[in-house]
Amino acid sequence: MPDSATKDTARRRFTVTGQVQGVGFRPFVFRLAHELGLTGSVRNTPEGVAVEVQGTSEAVEAFGRDLQGKLPPLARIVGLTQQELETEAGEQEFRILASTAGHGHQVLISPDTATCADCLADMRDPSNRRHLYPFTNCTNCGPRYTITRSIPYDRATTSMACFPLCDACRAEYENPLDRRFHAQPNACPECGPKVWLTDREGRTMAKHGEAMVRLAEALADGLVCAVKGLGGFHLACDATSATAVAALRERKNRRGKPLAVMVPDLDTARRLAEINSEEERWLTGKERPIVLLRRRPNSPLAADISPDTRFIGVMLPYTPLHHVLFHHLQGRVDLPALVMTSGNFSSEPISIGNREALRRLAEIADLFLLHDRDILIRTDDSVLRVLPTGKPQFLRRARGFTPTPIFLTGKSPSVLGLGPELKNTLCVTKDDQAFVSQHIGDMENLETLGFHHEIRQHLVTILQTSPVALVRDLHPDYLTTAYALEQRELPVLTLQHHFAHAFAVLAEHRHQGPALALALDGTGFGEDGTLWGGEALFVDTQTLKRKRLGHFTPAPLPGGEAAIREPWRIAQAYLWACGITTPNKKQWPWIAEHAQASAFVARMLERDVNCPRSTSCGRLFDAVSALLGLKLKIDYEGQAAIVLEQAQDQNDKAGFEGYPCPLLPSPLAPDESTMLDTLTLFRAVHEDFQAGVPTGIISRRFHLGLIEGLAELASALAERTGVRTVALSGGVMLNLTMATLLPEALARRGLVPLSHEQLPPGDACISLGQAAWGRRAVELGWLRHPPQA
Repeated sequence: MPDSATKDTARRRFTVTGQVQGVGFRPFVFRLAHELGLTGSVRNTPEGVAVEVQGTSEAVEAFGRDLQGKLPPLARIVGLTQQELETEAGEQEFRILASTAGHGHQVLISPDTATCADCLADMRDPSNRRHLYPFTNCTNCGPRYTITRSIPYDRATTSMACFPLCDACRAEYENPLDRRFHAQPNACPECGPKVWLTDREGRTMAKHGEAMVRLAEALADGLVCAVKGLGGFHLACDATSATAVAALRERKNRRGKPLAVMVPDLDTARRLAEINSEEERWLTGKERPIVLLRRRPNSPLAADISPDTRFIGVMLPYTPLHHVLFHHLQGRVDLPALVMTSGNFSSEPISIGNREALRRLAEIADLFLLHDRDILIRTDDSVLRVLPTGKPQFLRRARGFTPTPIFLTGKSPSVLGLGPELKNTLCVTKDDQAFVSQHIGDMENLETLGFHHEIRQHLVTILQTSPVALVRDLHPDYLTTAYALEQRELPVLTLQHHFAHAFAVLAEHRHQGPALALALDGTGFGEDGTLWGGEALFVDTQTLKRKRLGHFTPAPLPGGEAAIREPWRIAQAYLWACGITTPNKKQWPWIAEHAQASAFVARMLERDVNCPRSTSCGRLFDAVSALLGLKLKIDYEGQAAIVLEQAQDQNDKAGFEGYPCPLLPSPLAPDESTMLDTLTLFRAVHEDFQAGVPTGIISRRFHLGLIEGLAELASALAERTGVRTVALSGGVMLNLTMATLLPEALARRGLVPLSHEQLPPGDACISLGQAAWGRRAVELGWLRHPPQA
């Protein structure tokens, strides 16, 4: 390239922040500069990607426009600054310079992304050296977050560091016109990772391509196999085989809970489920989440895939290994559909290491497909569905989305939100960004606590930030609470569970100022020491003022945790609270099976022994489900409510009216709080049940009545406070009827509903609420001068 320093020469520095590492950004800059005849350089720095270009003023201006307008598919610019520089005489070329280390990087690590069309074409070409190679990738696709140890993002800081490039791959890596130019995970069969198949004892049965063939044969024969993937191991089996699915459920101890299914393409997915355009967009997008789809009645899947719901979770292949596996399944099965569920025992973190998987999964899997590319951070599959509004609702946010940040308002010190007990995530803030971790799971054992620690360290490392405080839940017995109180490095702030829900949805929408919130979930430890879960709240994101303005009718939970596992106990408690205490063998579905236990529960209620009161919305759903005989005991959290939702008669032309659910002064604070009279609602359910009204109609009228009651409660509080924004959060909002009709009911009353769009409404959002509240508390000086209670 000729010397660019002439009279019409300009030189400009661009500093770019955002998702600009590991996405082909520097090669893109190189090619753009080359096309425009510019000299200069590009390099990764602690402040972001630094670009200097020199050439004609017109070319420099064009570069600035194209830098933002022609980005690579995975790149995302968050910040861009420009500075005019003195020209440099004698500069002959544009170069990619070595990254400079330092603290406080302003770049974002890309999430892992699905295999691109170009790489698939390479794999399907028998003459290509990557034909059926299960680790094919380029700058536009492949592993990123799960293989990154630290930043700046270079091969040496990933798990590909131990795979030196062969001559052919290095030529691609160094060729500015190749799409693998500076692709850090670049590999081929000659120099890259390898696969092999073993038995439960770790004895090798096949290697390389033969291992993939043998794996396909085993799955076609009905075996359960552990497959090392991108963010951890999957447990796989033939999704059309009732025997294979039953074996997987029994060994994994996963009874009833839906299993995800992977199919090779969109045409196969359409044979299993109904798919609209938005669902198709998510299925085929670069993130490749599991998408909940309405199952076709004649679907060939095993009935036990999702026994409690009409929906099935479907995903398409997102790694080259998946594509190779389905290639070898062709002709071996009638319908290529595989269960792909997390490689763990229920309640444990997903396995990522070869030895770890052989140790932990030997009682579940018959065979193991292993490989030698280390997974550095556990990451489950993401799960979402598309609401009737066309917007996504996450059930789990993980692979494909983390560590993409949620943008907040204003820059503040870094804060760490530790998250809740169930469906845990953690959140680290940095400047104006909140980094919510992938799904961690239920904090019920030391293994999951260890996983929590892994992610905490990993996020702090790759973000190069140092939190000044951490925020915990109010519950005294959570493992996260124990950690917070035992550590001595950081000051601890405390935020109640349901207020964290409220602050989370407001943070997603960058809402500033006061708002109302309906926090509807199972249970959370309340500020008064009781169990909350059906809460109407006031919060202010600026002053951090918060107040409980309303709640459901408190009802007893006989046996505490036992009542959650056996919803019939809650139904009996609601009947008792309604004054119905005489057992009716015909009307109480649980009497025949639990007569003795029912009598014991009656005595507990009469004597008020181990019957904590709760205002939980989720427990109300459980009670109605049990009363109708739909689910007396549960195998997994939320099962009774799911079955109740699915039982609805949704013939809207029938003109069903909701049961009454009036507002009353709260007995807890009559002058300050309003109670939603859910006992009256339950009593109406019971009366129709006694009268023999079909279960589907009762379920529908229950849903409609609760929604109208909540909307009236929010409307009354809006009139009282002058606040019309209503944040909606909590696990109950995963109920499709609630998620669809409650915002509509609020909008009809002139209110402005805000729902989650970037995180699940369940407890996975708690860490964001904690962190968003905590950073504002730090700004207000609460670490030095805590507010008076």
